Amino acid sequence: MASLGSLKRGMTLTLMMIMAFFFALIMVLVTILIPESGTFGFILVGFLTVLFILFQWLIGPAIVKWSTKLKYLKPGENLFLEQLVNELSQHAGVPLPKLAIVEDPTPNAFVFGRSLRSSTLAVHTGLLRQLNNDEVKAVLAHEIGHLKHKDVIIMTIVSAIPILAYMIARTFMYGSIFGGGRRGGGSRNDSGLAMIAVAIISFVIYFVTQLLVLRLSRMREFYADSYSATVTENPHSLSSALAKITYGLSLSKKEPNGVRAFYIGDPSSAKREISAIMENKSKYDLDGDGVIDENELTIAMEEEAKKTSWGRVNELFSTHPPTFKRILNLKQIEEEIKTTGSISGNIYKNI
Repeated sequence: MASLGSLKRGMTLTLMMIMAFFFALIMVLVTILIPESGTFGFILVGFLTVLFILFQWLIGPAIVKWSTKLKYLKPGENLFLEQLVNELSQHAGVPLPKLAIVEDPTPNAFVFGRSLRSSTLAVHTGLLRQLNNDEVKAVLAHEIGHLKHKDVIIMTIVSAIPILAYMIARTFMYGSIFGGGRRGGGSRNDSGLAMIAVAIISFVIYFVTQLLVLRLSRMREFYADSYSATVTENPHSLSSALAKITYGLSLSKKEPNGVRAFYIGDPSSAKREISAIMENKSKYDLDGDGVIDENELTIAMEEEAKKTSWGRVNELFSTHPPTFKRILNLKQIEEEIKTTGSISGNIYKNI
């Protein structure tokens, strides 16, 4: 894992690239479809695209609530969670999020919202049952880190860009087939060619921006991990929590839902990762009892992280970094804390 400074520069560069492709999409629409419109066309298309992103931002939280079937907690209903989240929110300097519980046996947690003041932090019942108090605190600190870094706003907005590009591509491809591409005059043929050009360019922009958004999402997971390690001064608790979460998610028979990018752990990636470890079960079962316990699983993930060839293609299309790499990153932070004797003197204090 690169230094925190490199991570910040990488996120900034990725975000700039996404916005550059977004600007290119607007320019394509204006230049090819309404070439004579000039500034007015650019403003009109820009306004419509921003309107779409605003719509996505407005309905996003409602979709998350509906798909996860969460239940909001009343004051005093879970004092343990309330105390931890209140403490972490004050430390981060962010508004206290609303707390919710999802009746789900898999260990997971997520945060979402249109703004920091309207955000919700939701925890699965499986997380509270399977993790100890320190691990729960580390997970909650990770989620509060997402709020501190404004990920709930940034990722909601940028994720709308590839969706918009895809919708434009599909619309103009169908338009070229059933509309502008029909015979009957040069102008119609020209219109059909213009639609095909827009569709092809939009598909390319969709594919590239989708990869960039996924890359940004993975980076911001690393960033939130680093925040949790810093604020708790206990990277090991998050490491063990991630190991338990990944193992727990790998056992789930449920199909991952469409909002899995919001979670601290991705069920789809978890199944692949645990499968890779179980293929080498004899190597990682250190005590030879036929079962990989928590300590052995963490060691296995650290070892898998060092294999540079693991899942490169899978990782490219994932919303989360491999748990292997996240644990290795936290291990490096832990070693740094042991070396310096304190977290206060290193680069992580600025996150």
